[in-house]
Amino acid sequence: MKNWLIRIAFFGLLIAVWETVVRLEIWPPYIFPSLSSVLRSVWDGFADGSYPLAIVISLRRLVIGYAISLLLGISLGVLIGRISMVQKTVGSAILGLQALPSVCWLPLALLWFGLSEKAIIFVVVMGALLSISLSTADGIHNTPPRFLQAAKTMGAAGLRLYTAVILPAALPSIVSGMKLGWSFAWRSLMAGELLYVGLGLGHLLTMGRELNDMAQVISVMMIIVAIGLLVDFLVFAPTQRRIRERWGLQTAR
Repeated sequence: MKNWLIRIAFFGLLIAVWETVVRLEIWPPYIFPSLSSVLRSVWDGFADGSYPLAIVISLRRLVIGYAISLLLGISLGVLIGRISMVQKTVGSAILGLQALPSVCWLPLALLWFGLSEKAIIFVVVMGALLSISLSTADGIHNTPPRFLQAAKTMGAAGLRLYTAVILPAALPSIVSGMKLGWSFAWRSLMAGELLYVGLGLGHLLTMGRELNDMAQVISVMMIIVAIGLLVDFLVFAPTQRRIRERWGLQTAR
């Protein structure tokens, strides 16, 4: 209850500061709109169906790209974490590529796939894949050697060693990488949709900018943040808490 009160107080303070800045008229309304105009934009967007349609389209792209990133990222992370040669070669390359902003992949995607859905999904995959791979590799590389020795003493080997010992031990790091990958996937998706004309939340951001409708821009940004917080609250936060409690990394509530 205390945590909720802190959150409510914080967001209440943000709203108060927002309204104060608007009333002081430091910037014109088309640059810094009032909260009421932003909420009106949200209402109008849901009323005419443009926001729900954009949310569905963006989430579909996001889920497809994120699923591919999970499959490839965890597999690649296992190889990097367990095979020294792969770690020295592919792992070093991934570590360097991680420094690239997601938008840097867009020209390559456009050359390979053209102006298509595949180009945006490719950008999403490359945005999330690297962080998932590195987190998985770190978790596997940091598996306590005594776990492996004990498992091998009891006859665990091959696939059984991975499924029963290595992956469970690395699971907290893998889930952290999945959470980080989800946020990077969102950023990559918005980068792709902002530069590629097509339906989606990024397209609504572009339209708001071109029409000088800052209320629409901020309302779409709020929707993106709300979806991100909702997914974290419903999926990642409970999963991380259960895993940490199960692994003895924190006490049960």
